[in-house]
Amino acid sequence: QVQLVESGGGLVQPGGSLRLSCTASRMAFSMYSMAWYRQAPGQQRELVAVITSTSRTTYADSVKGRFTITRDNAKNTMYLQMNSLKPEDTAVYYCNAEFRTLVYWGQGTQVTVSS
Repeated sequence: QVQLVESGGGLVQPGGSLRLSCTASRMAFSMYSMAWYRQAPGQQRELVAVITSTSRTTYADSVKGRFTITRDNAKNTMYLQMNSLKPEDTAVYYCNAEFRTLVYWGQGTQVTVSS
């Protein structure tokens, strides 16, 4: 079955950086549109960034200019480079893969921005 495994989360001070990775298995990775979502305690899950199968990208206004989403189809991996992190970026970050009616989610990785 398809697996999406996130890594790279952790505790970072405000203004710091982290890079999240999402590695996929048992799927035709290059055909999928990939995305990062996040969910803070008591809040709904929200879209952070999307990268399509043709590498077109879209970002939430709250992360534009600070986060960069990329993908490496040869490694079946998607990345989220997060710079200038703020306390309000604290959340569980989820990897998402979509192709037509197929939708898959990772288990999530915690990102905490705090001094």
